[in-house]
Amino acid sequence: MKECYPFIEEYNPAQQAVIDSDYIEKKDNFIISIPTASGKTVLGVLAMLKVLLSGGKVVYAVPLISLQNEKYKEFKIFEQYGYKVGKHPSSSDISVMVFESFDALTRFSLNTLHEIDLVIIDEFHMIGDYSRGPTIECAITRIKEQNKGIRIIALSATLQNMDEMAHWLEAEVVTHDYRPVPLHKEVLCAEEFGTKDKNNLVYKILNDTLNDSSQMLTFVSTRRFTESLAQNMSKKIARYIPDGKREIFKNIAEEILDVPRRRNTLPTEVCYKLAECIENGIAFHHAGLFDRQKEIIEEEFVKGNLLMITATPSLMYGVNLPSKNVVIRDYNRWTDQGQTNIPVFDYEQMSGRAGRPGFDTEGYSYLLAKTYDEAFNLEEFYVHGEIEVTNSKLIDNDDAVLKQIITQVSSGFAKDIEDLIEFFNKTFYGFQISHTYNTMSFGFSDESIKYEISSALEYLIQNGIIRLTPSGLQTTPFGTLISKNNYAVKTAVKLKDYSNMMGDEFNIGSLIYEISKTYDMPKINTKFKANKDNIKEVLSRHDVYVSFVQNSEATAASLIEWINEHKEFEIENYLKVYAASTRRASYEASNLVKYYYDICEVLGNYKFLNEIDKLSSRLYYGVKEELIPLVIGIKRLGRQRARSLVDAFGNNLSNVPAKELVKVEGIGETTANNIIEFYKNKN
Repeated sequence: MKECYPFIEEYNPAQQAVIDSDYIEKKDNFIISIPTASGKTVLGVLAMLKVLLSGGKVVYAVPLISLQNEKYKEFKIFEQYGYKVGKHPSSSDISVMVFESFDALTRFSLNTLHEIDLVIIDEFHMIGDYSRGPTIECAITRIKEQNKGIRIIALSATLQNMDEMAHWLEAEVVTHDYRPVPLHKEVLCAEEFGTKDKNNLVYKILNDTLNDSSQMLTFVSTRRFTESLAQNMSKKIARYIPDGKREIFKNIAEEILDVPRRRNTLPTEVCYKLAECIENGIAFHHAGLFDRQKEIIEEEFVKGNLLMITATPSLMYGVNLPSKNVVIRDYNRWTDQGQTNIPVFDYEQMSGRAGRPGFDTEGYSYLLAKTYDEAFNLEEFYVHGEIEVTNSKLIDNDDAVLKQIITQVSSGFAKDIEDLIEFFNKTFYGFQISHTYNTMSFGFSDESIKYEISSALEYLIQNGIIRLTPSGLQTTPFGTLISKNNYAVKTAVKLKDYSNMMGDEFNIGSLIYEISKTYDMPKINTKFKANKDNIKEVLSRHDVYVSFVQNSEATAASLIEWINEHKEFEIENYLKVYAASTRRASYEASNLVKYYYDICEVLGNYKFLNEIDKLSSRLYYGVKEELIPLVIGIKRLGRQRARSLVDAFGNNLSNVPAKELVKVEGIGETTANNIIEFYKNKN
């Protein structure tokens, strides 16, 4: 512990209270609920080490990949004591897994599951999240069924209905309200300061932050607002920055611009905008940036080298970015149902970022209002209001229900509808609905679950995913394929229908557009002033005609430009989209095309498998068809150097000597020898 957490001299009161509960020695399940930044991870690690010292295995489950990477690095230090740290328990003593991977483990790796002694679930409050909640809920239900010997320790923020969760999890609850850095929560009213513009309040707090040599995080509702607010604040603060800071900010800005340059592409318009803001110590952070740029912003903020980050609410989860001041300018966000106010829980999570342990003695959270009336209502609802009850989202999420039915059937855990009802009754949803109906003396919770499962089962049978046999329910080959992937069931059905409708000609644009419309495809978002005509033009060139342009159309057009070897800044300039996320999207699109290949194969639609395979490679590497052999066959060649070689020597490089190859920019001796070796092996 001293090696991993050298800054901890003694356990804080919250940690000590949990340790005093004897949770390390006991065999019971536990829910540990203490405030953000109170050191929950350390408590998980103490229990983890106890198990490791006894020769056991531990899974540390987290909801996000960013958290997985953070904890993986954090735990790596234990390897010097002989404990293997990895991302799957088949090859590790400590496995840091995202919820989806852990869920897959409970379905397909029963032997490995029986080797696990302890599961630590971080961010357990995410059980009430629409997308990730059902995954961890069903994974827990399954391990309680398949390996009753596994102990569960859940680390959570404070929840309203903790007792209910504890009852379902058969766990003891330990709570404490100590926070290492006291948090002050206020609602600031613009009217009180003689203005109607909330940005003027942001600037006032930023000025105080600068004078105090501290930092601030500001949450707004959209990507566009993160950029506009950062630009606004950057201009206003420019003349007040101390000279010593200017050099630091300038170096970070240069590093931001170097990210695309290292990929042999020019910075995009968004990159330049970000760098300009950072030159004055202000950064914006959203999904439209290059991944490495987001990492730089996070790293420099943690080091204290940036004044402020403007971000969308998604930053409240993920990497640990505490700040002395947190400003919540917008308390609403856009959802599928339109604009809605954030729940009290999210307000608490954002506010909880205020105050850096070890740096600040106090943290301040400011929620902004325009008028006195608005300020009064916000204070009542958010500052003094109660956190919402956390309810299971299992039945609300159609796809989760479908996926869990397929899982239970394909794993052999369910042979008929009664088996399925029994499983769903054991979930948190089943527990809650049973408790609700019993309280209300209705007594038909089974009927409610039966109706939901029957409807879902009918859909699965109609779409050829599950079939009825004399020995009970079984998955079809198509259903088995779905069960082994993390894609949404409706994505698979959509691709199956498209496969069955394909005509006599393979249309690259049409398949890319179909994939771009699926739930699982991360979108390349349009900017405020997207070039809709150019997006339509790119699609129509590939016989895809659309009336409206939204993110799916922008994504498809961007991917088409990508496989035709356009660079990110060219795509951004031409289509006016957030092209920095093109590589991430193209990687996912490549995987979805591979999935489509598997669907076609399992359905017996073999006609275009070769073309589909080529398209998957083109998306992954961002190349025209002629470059596929080079970028696949020659290690780390990349699309741009491959294009330079073909432009210089034609498609066949087998007779080009090394001394000629190295004349091409970016081709060194090692790469030249790899090229020669590639053609020798090919021949």
